[in-house]
Amino acid sequence: MSRGTRLLGVDHGSVRIGLAVTDPDRRIASPLATYERKGREPDAAYFKKLVENENIGLIVVGLPIHLSGQEGEKAKEAREFGQWLGNVTGLAVVFWDERFTTVEAEGHLLSAGLTRKRRRDRRDRVAAQILLQTYLEAGCPESH
Repeated sequence: MSRGTRLLGVDHGSVRIGLAVTDPDRRIASPLATYERKGREPDAAYFKKLVENENIGLIVVGLPIHLSGQEGEKAKEAREFGQWLGNVTGLAVVFWDERFTTVEAEGHLLSAGLTRKRRRDRRDRVAAQILLQTYLEAGCPESH
């Protein structure tokens, strides 16, 4: 992972994927997009183009861990998606605990006074931003 490249935060979902990126100095995470999945090939094309256009050097995939600290079915799905994403893009993937990111994102969007539809449209990308910012604040460890 070379300096000057950005990090991509991924809030994985079976229908929608929230995406966030850092600045080139890797200090601030910003929401980027909410991608609606379309199938393996179109998804692969989208992510290949995204990492090239955004100059991504590392992918951080949210890992939905239970309060007990155990990984369940959703964590397994996130790990499989992350492995696929790493293979598709040729980039390293780090998994990061995403507990409470969606709840926190919803709280921020509610306090901003957004309608239910606007909150739904933004929730996943804001959750990805929170996930990525916590990763940055932890010093960008290589594994979690």
